[in-house]
Amino acid sequence: MDSGIKVRRLSGKPCPIVGVSARKLSKANDEQKPFSVSTLLEVTSMANVACIEELKNAILDFDEDAAVTAAEKIIKEGVSPMDAIDAMGDALKVLGDKFQIMEVFLPEILLATDAFKAGLKVLEPELMKTIDAGSFQEKPKVVIGTVKGDVHAVGKDMVATMLTVGGFDVKDVGADVDSEVFITAAEEFGAQIIGLSALMSTTMPSQKEVIDFLEAKGLRNKYKVIVGGGPVTPQWAEQIGADGFSKDAVEAVELAKSLLK
Repeated sequence: MDSGIKVRRLSGKPCPIVGVSARKLSKANDEQKPFSVSTLLEVTSMANVACIEELKNAILDFDEDAAVTAAEKIIKEGVSPMDAIDAMGDALKVLGDKFQIMEVFLPEILLATDAFKAGLKVLEPELMKTIDAGSFQEKPKVVIGTVKGDVHAVGKDMVATMLTVGGFDVKDVGADVDSEVFITAAEEFGAQIIGLSALMSTTMPSQKEVIDFLEAKGLRNKYKVIVGGGPVTPQWAEQIGADGFSKDAVEAVELAKSLLK
């Protein structure tokens, strides 16, 4: 997808540099003067932005191969994988908004999801390197999944990845998950937290159903339950008796940590 930004390539650099920075480089070369530190930093910053923009556009173009290529460039150039994942999330949000007004349709959303997962798979090893092994003597455990009737997995996948990076031991039970499966998985895994994702308003009641099941089994006080997803709000979380709500993957990590203090 054309982002509207014209870019040029510098010799020996795999990522495009925004045109104005390339001109600075050309002018500096013509005058046979070395870059100042500030100019070098500016060019590097522009290169990083361009790499991330390339990855974001791959998601917007539903292009799995391009997402892999862009993610590999990001790793090679030392760009923050966290920033890259945030950009992919932004792209999915754009597509989600377009889906709501019927500018894109389910097949495109599924292709974009595949592109996201492919890019995430490349970036995950770098993310894992950022885990602070000393953060927890024993990793707290989280069971996470998308509730019954809802096949959306991308948002849940992002949260699961960020929780892992944040020092949690995560069991992902997948999408379209029966309410009782969450409870069984939490019991078997020894989880402290259950994460419930719902990307459609029609499946939000399944989040409440899991909490109701916990109450009925006398297990409600054993687990912290967090909820999230496009239509989910803090008011809904309070209404159903959840322990917390997060609007995105980064916030979910902070929420999970705070609940265990």
